Amino acid sequence: MGPQALTVIADAGVAASPRFDRSAFLAAASTGLDALSIMERVRHIAGALRPALPADYAAALDVIGAMAPRLTHGFQVVAVTEYVARYGLDEFDRSMDALAALTRFGTAEFAIRPYLAQDADRALATMARWTGSDDEHIRRLASEGGRPRLPWAARVPALKADPTRAAHILEALKADPSLYVRKSVANHLNDIAKDRPDWLLARLADWPQVDPHTVWIIRHALRTLIKQGEPRALALIGVGHGAAVTVRKFAVEPSVVRLGERIAITAEIVSDSTADQPLVVDYRVHYARAGGKSAAKVFKWKTFDLAGGAAAQLRISQTIRDFSTRRHHPGRHDVELIVNGQTMAKGGFALLAD
Repeated sequence: MGPQALTVIADAGVAASPRFDRSAFLAAASTGLDALSIMERVRHIAGALRPALPADYAAALDVIGAMAPRLTHGFQVVAVTEYVARYGLDEFDRSMDALAALTRFGTAEFAIRPYLAQDADRALATMARWTGSDDEHIRRLASEGGRPRLPWAARVPALKADPTRAAHILEALKADPSLYVRKSVANHLNDIAKDRPDWLLARLADWPQVDPHTVWIIRHALRTLIKQGEPRALALIGVGHGAAVTVRKFAVEPSVVRLGERIAITAEIVSDSTADQPLVVDYRVHYARAGGKSAAKVFKWKTFDLAGGAAAQLRISQTIRDFSTRRHHPGRHDVELIVNGQTMAKGGFALLAD
């Protein structure tokens, strides 16, 4: 979302309509851009579109609609949809129709949030109708736009108060043929799991698991609860809490690392049963924090069936590096092996200070 993106957007505007003021857009969009984060740039660019587009909102939407197919990156489209979010609230139905059309070229999931905040019932009713669209992008927007914990997006008071408000939309999409849509539905349900786990477990228990698309959604929607070892979540995917296995080996190597280096985690799991067993194997890292504290995070490893009396050799590696959401501290990092929700072995490594 730097100067090159601004040029693409400006060129798209000129190609879409002679009424687009290229100079006004570039002057406004370029000012102060360098100091902004990605989503701040999105909002900044949306504001810069205002002096470049026709003053009449309907006419501006026509230009934006013609610009969208000419944009070359999803975030450019997000900036254009942000114009609708900022300036179209007084034209509710027209704006919602515009977002449905624009989402095909990137996503309108962020731009729809102000409409949900203004009138959740009206917005959700429109989104419910979108579930019958032939376009997977529009069906996905029906789910994604209403996620209670949509990353990078503003929280919607109505969804914060009741994260299940869009349940009827998820019901309509629970066997959607599009993986793009199913991922959104699963993520939406996983959001709900963080606030209303009992509601989620009860609702998914009522979903018939005869359609493979529904089965896929259920498995991915339960991932947070499965990481937590929730027995009811494990039962819904046909896995018992705990397993008849012995961990013959569990190792974290090397035992001492510096930031930027990799650790390798290996495990040998041996069946103690004559029958086949479905296994969900995860690992939990207790990250050292300041003041001798720690913070745990569970990582998915492998889900598989272990034959009776058989052994499985598992290996995974991970680079210990900082992210915007995780900063590492020197000290002991304990690592647990989790099989079907139960801790079966422990190890760890020490992170040295640079």
